[in-house]
Amino acid sequence: MPKATAVWLIENTSLSFDQISEFCGLHELEVQGIADGDVAVGLQGYDPIDNNQLTRNEIIKCEKDPTARLELISSDTIDNLPPRKKDTRYTPISLRQEKPHAILWLIKRYPEELSTAQIAKLTGSTKNTVDAIRNGTYREAVLESKSPMDVGLCSYKELEKSLNKSRKKVSAD
Repeated sequence: MPKATAVWLIENTSLSFDQISEFCGLHELEVQGIADGDVAVGLQGYDPIDNNQLTRNEIIKCEKDPTARLELISSDTIDNLPPRKKDTRYTPISLRQEKPHAILWLIKRYPEELSTAQIAKLTGSTKNTVDAIRNGTYREAVLESKSPMDVGLCSYKELEKSLNKSRKKVSAD
């Protein structure tokens, strides 16, 4: 929302283009284009005061001193949040049909070593799908198997890591 914030700051303050561009992360000419009406035409302004990005006092201070920079309000709550979990990998549509073949390859190759959860994670599939292929109750007959590394669903390093993990569990028991 940097452009929307810039629109609001241009319309409601007397800050310099340099100050606005630095705060919003835009180029100074882009801010000037917004002010001239060439850029972001019809864009609704986004109030940084209502959204706890700035305080009115901060804006007044920077309006009086053109060399001062706007400071974003820091939040202890946001700073103390745990890091975001890695999102699931996106599998292109062309590779989705290869998942059952890769699951079958892993089941044939490592029947006792890899758990259902590990196979599901390696192939980006679900545990139910892995169980269905393992039990032979999958909705389509999966006759051929393909290496998930060759297909591009996982890397050799990821497979080796999963195998080492399961081997450690077996040796620890």
